[in-house]
Amino acid sequence: MDKIKLVTAAQIKNDLPKFHPGDTISVSVKVIEGDKERIQQFKGIVMGIKGEGISRSFRVRKISNGVGVERIFPLHSPKIAKIEILKEGSVRRAKLYYLRKLTGKAATKIKEKKKLERIPTEVIASEENPTMQ
Repeated sequence: MDKIKLVTAAQIKNDLPKFHPGDTISVSVKVIEGDKERIQQFKGIVMGIKGEGISRSFRVRKISNGVGVERIFPLHSPKIAKIEILKEGSVRRAKLYYLRKLTGKAATKIKEKKKLERIPTEVIASEENPTMQ
């Protein structure tokens, strides 16, 4: 069992960003055509993440020429050059399979997560107790 963990630990990528279902991401995939290698972008909405460890995978859906295209990527695959988070979505489901039934703009529109700005505690303390000079 320890030998399996050693082999998988060497193959797991640690530089990947944290993303969740509902996020719009851009996946850069290495594509080999003949003897040439190029990077192809796949931009879409994360429909779900499943698995654990080296077998973890995620499903991305995009609309291309009016047709929905889904693709499953192994998270730790050497074919994935990089993953960029374009927008963070706010959803209440772990798997967004309901997007398959939607058409048009509704299929790509997900509420964006609100980000709160954090104010340093030093600034708050100085405003509450102003020093007079």
